[in-house]
Amino acid sequence: MNIASYLASRGGTATAADLRLAGLSRHRISAAVADGTIVRIRRGQYGLPLDPSAYRAACEVTGLLTCLSAAPDYALWTLMPAQSLHLSVGHRTPPPGSIAHGRCRHPRHPWLPVAGLADVLIHALHCLPELESLVMVQCAVGRGDISLDFLRGKLDGNRNGRARAVLDLVIPRADSLLEVLANTAFCRAGLHVRRHVEIPGVGEVDFLIEDFLVVETDGESHLAPQQVKKDRGRNNASVVAGYLVLRFGYDLVVHHPERMLAQVLAVLELWRGGGFHP
Repeated sequence: MNIASYLASRGGTATAADLRLAGLSRHRISAAVADGTIVRIRRGQYGLPLDPSAYRAACEVTGLLTCLSAAPDYALWTLMPAQSLHLSVGHRTPPPGSIAHGRCRHPRHPWLPVAGLADVLIHALHCLPELESLVMVQCAVGRGDISLDFLRGKLDGNRNGRARAVLDLVIPRADSLLEVLANTAFCRAGLHVRRHVEIPGVGEVDFLIEDFLVVETDGESHLAPQQVKKDRGRNNASVVAGYLVLRFGYDLVVHHPERMLAQVLAVLELWRGGGFHP
């Protein structure tokens, strides 16, 4: 086995024990260090030379990536990538510019220097703004990777009230982060919202508001020519069935939800005033 390839397959770092389990002897490990193929990060931990990854940074301080920095390792939805390293380092001093989190209390990732999913989400709920932590939790819960009851059980007491409030925003099903963000905005505006409603001749729509306004949230896949054609047909079928339709893309839903909500409210006001009646 090529030792450099093995390290690359495991995020660029591995312990001496893992290397030996992969069939690499102490002699081969020492020889690879001697010829510069790999480097010894610290006692019992090896990596690739000139590796700038977050994994390497975590290993250098005997820490674990967590919160937003660990989201990619669990394929969690995020609104933006981590700008700083989020690390769990116990009682050790974190590197300058990083964000320190508390101890990890659940099993870690099996081979990467990454906290376990439970700790990643709990740290996110304590650290990130409401909607940023919400989409991470929604993704994990929606896939069945973790349960809301489990997370609530770990977040008792007054100091966890804010985190539990985020859990209350998780919905049974969201096919994209756009859906959970839009749902939060609509419900907080006091609107009557139904999700994933099946309309004859149209199919399933993302939202039906006040039982007459269809709202669709369009991610990047909706920009494909074939999908654009399909969406136009669904729009027309919705109008023929007696519904009004609004569609919102990523930019409005994520960066300007107030504009999205203003358009929805404007249509509702026109409808209530007879604007769409003969």
